[in-house]
Amino acid sequence: MDDPAHQILVADCIEAMAKLPEASVDMVFADPPYNLQLGGELLRPDNSRVDAVDEEWDRFESFEAYDAFTTAWLKACRRILKPEGTIWVIGSYHNIYRVGRAIQDAGFWILNDVIWRKTNPMPNFKGTRFANAHETLIWAARGRGAGRYTFNYDAMKMANDEVQMRSDWSLPICSGEERVKDETGAKAHPTQKPEALLHRVLLASTRPGDLVLDPFFGVGTTGAAAKRLGRRFIGIERESRYASLAKARIAAIAPARPEDLDFTRSRREEPRIPFGQIVEEGLLSPGDVLWCPKGRRNAKVRADGSLASGPLTGSIHKLGAMIESQPACNGWTYWHIQTDRGLQPIDTLRAQLRARVR
Repeated sequence: MDDPAHQILVADCIEAMAKLPEASVDMVFADPPYNLQLGGELLRPDNSRVDAVDEEWDRFESFEAYDAFTTAWLKACRRILKPEGTIWVIGSYHNIYRVGRAIQDAGFWILNDVIWRKTNPMPNFKGTRFANAHETLIWAARGRGAGRYTFNYDAMKMANDEVQMRSDWSLPICSGEERVKDETGAKAHPTQKPEALLHRVLLASTRPGDLVLDPFFGVGTTGAAAKRLGRRFIGIERESRYASLAKARIAAIAPARPEDLDFTRSRREEPRIPFGQIVEEGLLSPGDVLWCPKGRRNAKVRADGSLASGPLTGSIHKLGAMIESQPACNGWTYWHIQTDRGLQPIDTLRAQLRARVR
């Protein structure tokens, strides 16, 4: 592709990953063959044929052969992941339990299993089983005790109407205009994932500019979502016809402007600001008066960032707890300054200082 930040490699994924630098990738998203083991055509009640996965790339001669393949590509992924990197793998009941064991055996540390509940699943036409209405994603760190992995908790909460996002996601399957078509107008790939799913995965566990690798690129859903969100990507696809369609699809996408890619960040990621630094920077001065939320009690700021209220002295947290006769107190939200708009928590001063040093 023209942009060196976005690469599509037509190759076997294990061979291609062996040529990539060690510890160079921030996240892997893998949608491997499911090894469906279909035993003949799947027909609707009217005897029309259902488009199923019957391509050669999904066929393995035995479970042992599939396990060996899974172990090999997972090992390759782990080598190129950064210490703080993570991997997502999606599968169905046909393969996800075998893949899950292989993930643990390879040394990864599972963080979550996420259920993608399909809001418009394909029915079970034979009526012999429950309709298969979900797939499972496994999210894992490179190893137990590895570097601090990326999880944009607050962004996920904001995307979910400020409610903590759970591990069951209701999203429709890929259909309609989103489906990539071949030259005949037929759907190009039997297992194309919806871009909404990859948008959520990338928003949850990467940052703008991160490098994402997809070893089973297909028609490029991971690349499409990555380009829209300002992430770099490497897609590896063995089938040249899929790679060509992915290249054309992604070339037509206009990425978001860098200034539009910011997201709600966790306070844990913010630089630590001690109260004494507020005084050092001149946002408060020794002798300034702070007030409790209702303005009934006050304390004076001292030169070292401690507070004094009558005979009592201590940090913003300790003094607040003593005044309220509580075991603990968040001094940043307890103590207030007097402004033209009334009492404002001193946390607003911390936010001002963080904006300077970020």
